[in-house]
Amino acid sequence: MRTRMILIGAVLSSALTLACVSGTQTTTPGKKKGPNDKVRIGFSMDTLKEERWQRDKELVEQRCKEVGAECEIQVANGDDAVQTKQCDNLLTKGVDVLIVAPHNGQIAASIVEAAHKQGVPVISYDRLIRNSDVDLYVSHQVVKIGQMQAQYALDHAPKGNYVLIGGSPTDNNALLLREGQMQVLKPAIDKGDIKVVTDQFAKEWKAEEALRITEDALTKTNNNIQAIVASNDGTAGGAISALPPQLVGKVLVTGQDASLDAVQRIVDGKQTMTIYKPIVPLANSAVDSALKLARGEKVEAKDKINNGKIDVPSILQEPIVLDKSNVMQTVIKDGYHKLEDVYKNVPKDQWPKQ
Repeated sequence: MRTRMILIGAVLSSALTLACVSGTQTTTPGKKKGPNDKVRIGFSMDTLKEERWQRDKELVEQRCKEVGAECEIQVANGDDAVQTKQCDNLLTKGVDVLIVAPHNGQIAASIVEAAHKQGVPVISYDRLIRNSDVDLYVSHQVVKIGQMQAQYALDHAPKGNYVLIGGSPTDNNALLLREGQMQVLKPAIDKGDIKVVTDQFAKEWKAEEALRITEDALTKTNNNIQAIVASNDGTAGGAISALPPQLVGKVLVTGQDASLDAVQRIVDGKQTMTIYKPIVPLANSAVDSALKLARGEKVEAKDKINNGKIDVPSILQEPIVLDKSNVMQTVIKDGYHKLEDVYKNVPKDQWPKQ
């Protein structure tokens, strides 16, 4: 009996030891890379549907080549389960840093937790990962973008009926944009200068959702709409396609991303404005910061954004209002779009001189 008790004690002791060792291994930070060691970066993307995300992918790959880092990119196509699995796969492959553009900022917190258990830092890219200990957030000034959209609308359509079309409700950026928009619009709403006849979010940022929302608003108001504050160019395009011909170019429509089709609509007089967010500094800051995190170096992040759990160190790029008046000085000057592509629907004798 005594021998049996000793054996049981030994087995329990051994199990506890294994459990402790296992626990220690999963929470021990990964070995920091030396200055000459190659850093392996995993980039988990939500989607490549929009033109701007294709640019992000290309620019991150390009920057990785420039700085001598390995990069593997996986795209979840709007599926949270797929994105989580892909990140697990990247961690299994031994990436040193994860850059994550989350489909759902709440669900992606589990990705941060899994990465940290393996000592892998995580950078939240463009969209904030909520309620997590994410190491860094690189994005544009999202609340400011919402303010810029709303201020432009008020400056050019100070009175009348407004339609507000948000982005995907699972994307924290959509909520931040609405916050910024309402900071500017609320005083005008309270004064009665403008009336918000529709305020809805477009599932997955889909243009067809924006079309439906706009059609409903037109029916409700008997086509009496002065401004559509669309949160990005995809939803702007959907809203414009819902407008009857006599209202196209008359109803103010905002956007965001400076996608080629949107800038074409702007020079054609169909869309009023967009927000140009230079992607090169965003992609470069993500890759450069990933190298620093992998090597245990300090990342200079002057901003902080609270994600519901911590104040996340943040690098936020400056957005730019783009309308018909400054196309040449912004996207064309930067090489973001070519003049012949932007003005292809405009008679050549009306093209601006370069």
